[in-house]
Amino acid sequence: MPGLKKILIANRGEIACRIQRTAQALGYRTVAVFSDADADALHVRMADEAVNIGPAAVQQSYLNIPAIIEAARRTGADAIHPGYGFLSENAGFALACQHAGITFIGPSPEAIELMGSKRLSKLAMLEAGVPCIKGYQGAEQDDASLSREAERIGYPLMIKASAGGGGRGMRLVHSASDLLESIRTARSEALHGFGSDELILEQALIEPRHVEVQLFGDQHGNLIYLGERDCSIQRRHQKVIEEAPCPVMTAELRQAMGEAALKAGRAVNYVGAGTVEFLLDARGQFYFLEMNTRLQVEHPVTELITGLDLVAWQLTVAEGQPLPLRQEQVQLNGHAMEVRLYAEDPAQGFLPQTGHVEAWEPAVQHAVRIDHGLLEGQQISPFYDPMLGKIIAHGSTREEARRKLLRAVQDTVLLGVQSNQRLLASLLDHQQFISGEFSTGFIAQYFADHASLHPHEPSAEELAIAAALFYQASAQSHRPPLAGWRNNASVPLHYRIGLDDQAWSVELNALPGEAYRIQIETRHLELKIIECDGRWATLEIDGIRKRHAYRLEARQLCLFTRPGSLSLTDRTQALVSSQASVSSGTLKAPMDGAIVDVLVSEGSLVSKGQLLVVLEAMKMEHPLKSGIDGVLKRLQVQVGDQVKNRQILLEVE
Repeated sequence: MPGLKKILIANRGEIACRIQRTAQALGYRTVAVFSDADADALHVRMADEAVNIGPAAVQQSYLNIPAIIEAARRTGADAIHPGYGFLSENAGFALACQHAGITFIGPSPEAIELMGSKRLSKLAMLEAGVPCIKGYQGAEQDDASLSREAERIGYPLMIKASAGGGGRGMRLVHSASDLLESIRTARSEALHGFGSDELILEQALIEPRHVEVQLFGDQHGNLIYLGERDCSIQRRHQKVIEEAPCPVMTAELRQAMGEAALKAGRAVNYVGAGTVEFLLDARGQFYFLEMNTRLQVEHPVTELITGLDLVAWQLTVAEGQPLPLRQEQVQLNGHAMEVRLYAEDPAQGFLPQTGHVEAWEPAVQHAVRIDHGLLEGQQISPFYDPMLGKIIAHGSTREEARRKLLRAVQDTVLLGVQSNQRLLASLLDHQQFISGEFSTGFIAQYFADHASLHPHEPSAEELAIAAALFYQASAQSHRPPLAGWRNNASVPLHYRIGLDDQAWSVELNALPGEAYRIQIETRHLELKIIECDGRWATLEIDGIRKRHAYRLEARQLCLFTRPGSLSLTDRTQALVSSQASVSSGTLKAPMDGAIVDVLVSEGSLVSKGQLLVVLEAMKMEHPLKSGIDGVLKRLQVQVGDQVKNRQILLEVE
């Protein structure tokens, strides 16, 4: 079979960049595809050629099969790599590639179709002898049938989108009273996210571990597994931290899970990279969860402990070559750990965030790898998944990998976009995580009211830094730039430093040599600016010297202090007013997104907690409810509208 020459990557962001790095290093030419929103993205800049495939909305671009096939034809690409997400598990796309004479870098359309259905795949796994959890995977999908089967299975149970993944279309139901509303929401998310509203039901295991096995097959019938990954640290069924190997794994359990995964792969004559996911209970019993017929987000941890490049293996297999190793040649060395950096606000229920990337400087460190597709200055839009990138570390032991990863998370500079960075550092530093004794319930159990899930209140040091930088910027705007530029320089300056709806008083005395005496309530600090270049400030506070990344424009300061950022405002000159607060009956959009459902009309009586509008953003549905009892006075949106963050949607009186 002739070798491949040019590979089109039908994806975006960090995975498109990651695939290109391997493909280009191996001598292949690469083609990027991009939407209007991604015209200046990093994956576009990296590619040898790039083709615009449509507007920002995924249905018109990254899910537009004819546009992608046409882009491959126009550029002469002889293979397409789907990455993960989007069309990576779309059997129709794999078939379209075949019909166009283009190599699809992945398994057969038949394997994708079977394993892409949680319902059909579970039936196949039961037949293949793979351990499965009690549930319902029948064809009857009406409410009455699902309710009847839910009673048979018992509560708690999981509702899952049959065609889904990534936590979308998935709901945990504790009682029959919550079932029908959960079914409605799961169906809607599944239909919007995957084009199918088919559901399955499964008995919910309480606090299991989520352990998955990496499979690889070739076109010659060879199939092996490359160890396992523990993905138990999850939020809303989305993985947050992954590691390899699993901390509680034994050689016997690894072999048993590996052989079960091989049974699953052989049942569909699997070719390429795939992952069989299991739930592992406290007794050491494991149950089939699903099979992902693609490269996984967390594949880097497997690469780091095996020393293999899984994308390179994908290209080798796609060219018809046999796997480079046999099962007995696979070796696992050391430990690897990965975190997912999301544009989201943990203090607002993990709402996805949009914004402008003011600064992005990944931590450079030995044995640390950062996969991302970010550029300073780019806009994080509401159209795509909120994952910004992944930070991965390798060590000879689990503790060494954890320690390296924690430092890398703390040192990676991201300004301008709210993220889960503080939460990631807190998770990695939690004693229960350090011990390795945890389950999928870890975040719910230990972080239900953790400080990292509350708005970050600036410390006295952070407020002092802000006041000093605001003062210095003001002083330098006068020529010549003098530290004591005011006529009454001996009189203290009183600053009001704001964050969201709060503000703090800071008293600043300017001293010679860019030194300052600062008072915040009863706290006194001595601060000196050693060096300041608009990107990094070297400061000495009470005799301790540190460097902080920052960006300052007008009266707005983005400040990075490990392990996260703050956006602080100089409100000193703002008029003090008694402006009335917005009525709790005013419903605003919590983020940029699209209105997918409006359940009320003007003049309707509404009650506190009633669902009024459903907003879709970053692939998830967000129910918006009334804050008061009253009458809907004004409705300003309809289904299909694109809305901006903080835009008024309706008012209840």
